[in-house]
Amino acid sequence: MLVLSRKPGEELVIGDNILLTVVAIRGGQVRLGITAPLNMPIERQELRRNGPQVPAANEVTDEVPS
Repeated sequence: MLVLSRKPGEELVIGDNILLTVVAIRGGQVRLGITAPLNMPIERQELRRNGPQVPAANEVTDEVPS
């Protein structure tokens, strides 16, 4: 596992087409923005372990909850 320190607004690139952006850090929570191809499934691990499979298509939203 690679462990990195990032500040809000900083980004990481994975491969040629995945961009992770640190959107915010509040208390014990880190908010990440993920830019990836629509055909690449992105799922939270706890949903894969405990619940039904998430549809393969990513949900795309411009809304940023506060």
